[in-house]
Amino acid sequence: MKHNRIRKYSVFTISILCITSICLGVYAWNAHKKAEQYKLYMVNNCQHAFDELATAVGEMDTALQKSLCATSPAMTSAICTELFGKAMTARMSLGVLPFSTYELEQTAGFISRVGDYAFALSRAAASGEALSAEHRENLKSLADASKQLSAGINSLQTDMLDGVLTMDELYKSEQMLDKAENDELPSTVGNSLKLIEEEFPETPSLIYDGPFSVHLRDKSPVMLENLEEIDENQGREIASSFLRVGHTRVYPVGVLEGEVPCIIYETRRNSGDVVTVAVTKQGGKVLSMLSSHSGVGGNSLEVSEALRRAADFLSTRGYKDMEETYYMVRDGVLTVNYAAAKNGVRFYPDLIKVSVAMDNGEVCGFEAMGYIMSHGDRALPEAAVSMEEALKQLPEDLAVETSRLAVIPSPGGKEKLCHEFVCQNDAQQRFIVYVNAVSGEQEKILLLLEDENGSLTL
Repeated sequence: MKHNRIRKYSVFTISILCITSICLGVYAWNAHKKAEQYKLYMVNNCQHAFDELATAVGEMDTALQKSLCATSPAMTSAICTELFGKAMTARMSLGVLPFSTYELEQTAGFISRVGDYAFALSRAAASGEALSAEHRENLKSLADASKQLSAGINSLQTDMLDGVLTMDELYKSEQMLDKAENDELPSTVGNSLKLIEEEFPETPSLIYDGPFSVHLRDKSPVMLENLEEIDENQGREIASSFLRVGHTRVYPVGVLEGEVPCIIYETRRNSGDVVTVAVTKQGGKVLSMLSSHSGVGGNSLEVSEALRRAADFLSTRGYKDMEETYYMVRDGVLTVNYAAAKNGVRFYPDLIKVSVAMDNGEVCGFEAMGYIMSHGDRALPEAAVSMEEALKQLPEDLAVETSRLAVIPSPGGKEKLCHEFVCQNDAQQRFIVYVNAVSGEQEKILLLLEDENGSLTL
């Protein structure tokens, strides 16, 4: 009896110990899992902060370069306000990074100085004060410093993309730093951060579609006003005519509702590529065309030939008064932007994009949203300010290459008649400056970047 009692007690004790061990194991596993989740959260948070830092710094560098062209207090105030906002975003993103306190002290100080100086200049400009020679020299020094330091972030981002350096390694290095007696990071991380400190970060946010591509919000399509709606069969004829194929080879696949409702059609080329066409329900205008062909065969076509094919395609589809503005070659496809032109005036709101595959020369993309939304009869104001008078709004160190009249959209959706000047400064940096042809004030400044792949503006 006593023996049975002892045996039961032993079994009970062993069971309790087993249960306790299992509970402790589960607890430890959960704790480990939570720790790993927390570490992953911290790494992802740091990566997000780094991406925001890179974007904000790139936009800050752009604003600094634009500020060198501002001559009116209104334009100075606008650019310096933008510059201040980008600097504040960069500073907040920098504060989230775990290594900022130790390794990026000078960079953090630089960003703060840029923001503070931009805020002061913005307030002065808002009261009508123009930039002095000293202000311009200070801005030029800040712009030169940011441009020189931009190589640092590019190097670090390349290492991250190549897997040489990861945000996880940076996070672990920061933990190691807390325990290290000599306060030194591992060589790879230390060298990367030292490069950032010596050469200021930059990841520019480039506007690909030319200088005016975000003016279409909260606007009804001008070109479709007072036009009748089409049915599915009418749309089919329009799509087949645009594609230059028989209508029996084109079939409807659905309807796209939204800002500009469309009927969607598809066809298949002899090559096997599927082509999709969107025809507006109101008016029966081709809004877009997209081929499944991606140009992966390489860039065997010359840029000049691709541009010729794009222009021919546009002309044969009835778009006669269009001028080529900017183009870009990316991933085996050339995309060129066209703007409407009439009586010597270029209308940037009336944009059309045409894409050509660089391996076989086929037109693989067409997009006319800007044209459909904005094209129509316009009553332009008289140009009260002559080209010669508008030239006085440019800094003396800018050499004008070309000039013309152009209509550009304002942030509020209105259109403004301007003198467009393509210029270059002493450092061979090119700008596009727009001077309002009615008021004589600077209206917009764009930075123009060009290489063998085309043109970018920001």
